[in-house]
Amino acid sequence: MSDATVRHRAILELARTHNRVTVEQLSAHFAVSVQTIRKDLNTLCDQRQLSRVHGGATLPSGVENLEYEARRRIAAQAKDAIGKAAAALIPNDASLFINIGTTTEAVSQALLDHAGLLVVTNNINVANRMRVYPRFEVVIAGGVVRPSDGGIVGEAAAGFFSQFKVDYAIIGASALDEEGALLDYDFREVKVAQAIIANARHVILVADQGKFARSAPVRIARIDQIATFVTDHCPSERFRAQCATAGVVLIETEEQGALAGR
Repeated sequence: MSDATVRHRAILELARTHNRVTVEQLSAHFAVSVQTIRKDLNTLCDQRQLSRVHGGATLPSGVENLEYEARRRIAAQAKDAIGKAAAALIPNDASLFINIGTTTEAVSQALLDHAGLLVVTNNINVANRMRVYPRFEVVIAGGVVRPSDGGIVGEAAAGFFSQFKVDYAIIGASALDEEGALLDYDFREVKVAQAIIANARHVILVADQGKFARSAPVRIARIDQIATFVTDHCPSERFRAQCATAGVVLIETEEQGALAGR
């Protein structure tokens, strides 16, 4: 196996972990010239394994979402930090929705030291994690089970959530755009997410900064329908300004980490 092939595989793994790679970072990481890295990225983009962006490359976007296990690996540390920050907003003895997604799953993991929660979810992974704790009451939606990720979607699931009015909702998104839209790939999942938003008193969006580099075709909601946005970093000043205008509380875990380290 050539050095270039080994490097290409390593670059793809870094992209899966961080969602985005830059020429300068890769050049330093592999101790090769920026010209070599640009050639590597061009090759991987020609093979449609990556998409070029200014200064580097990112995982390709499109109408199909990534495989679920691959999504779990993307920005895993950032998702853990987002999960802990979002869980800190939920008091004991609260009722909440938890939607489908790897970041919402990170929130459910961080909630395991809570008590007295009523958790309503369409995420089989969340239900399996939380059901074994007797201090939680876990209610799972009915509907079509999506084999790729164990998400329950469709009209039946959307109608199920409409029976409730809960304190909090934890939702994710596959992509965020600068116009303030939350986007996803599956219109059946979007119907459920919209029912969740409509039937919660306080909606918390959890998404890492990589979602700003992706696109998806179906609109979930607008940022002004959200109460709190928890992310590792918001790279879009326009999106940040829309949060401020709409009164959305923006929590950035990278900034909290930097302050804690001072």
